[in-house]
Amino acid sequence: MRVLAAVLTLAVAPSFHVSVRPLPAPVRAQVATAWHAGCPVPLSGLRLLTVDYWGFDGGVHSGQLVVNATAAPRLAKVFRRLFELRFPIRHMAVADGYTAIPPDGDVTSAFSCRQAVPSPCVGGTGTGHWSEHAYGEAVDLNPVENPYVGCGMTRDKTALSYVDRSRHRRGMVDDAVIRAFASIGWGWGGSWSGSTKDYMHFSANGH
Repeated sequence: MRVLAAVLTLAVAPSFHVSVRPLPAPVRAQVATAWHAGCPVPLSGLRLLTVDYWGFDGGVHSGQLVVNATAAPRLAKVFRRLFELRFPIRHMAVADGYTAIPPDGDVTSAFSCRQAVPSPCVGGTGTGHWSEHAYGEAVDLNPVENPYVGCGMTRDKTALSYVDRSRHRRGMVDDAVIRAFASIGWGWGGSWSGSTKDYMHFSANGH
């Protein structure tokens, strides 16, 4: 009976945990480094989404994203699906995205009150238009494994080997991940027309 109990214990899949709540004071202080007066969404319109995810170490971790209040419940469903798929995520903590960015920069993140990033094809630092991240309605997933590319180039030298999408490796966005976001109506930057692709980027309006 002890052997049978051990087998049954091993067969039980880890459970997925999720919570959505207003930004606690310490999180508001961190997020304030990426927010300023004039941003298209107030801090009160953001929520802290906490979800379980699989790390590259094969273990289960608790991660957090700051997202638009209206998007949080739907994104919870997406990350539940990514958990079921055992899709690995490198870093996903609030501090990773705002105040203590890891050296590898491979941070899955969401809210950032900034302009859309111009393609490497044209250069420059801004486009004059708000990014979907400024609304809290976009997620960048494993940016090293899924780089922003224009004219076959990426600004992130650590991501150069991932510009070639013909050889799939762990952490790279695949069809199952795309379908998970599509299930809530979000589009993928890797499907943009032309030579500019944002393989990490998912957003409510597809841009």
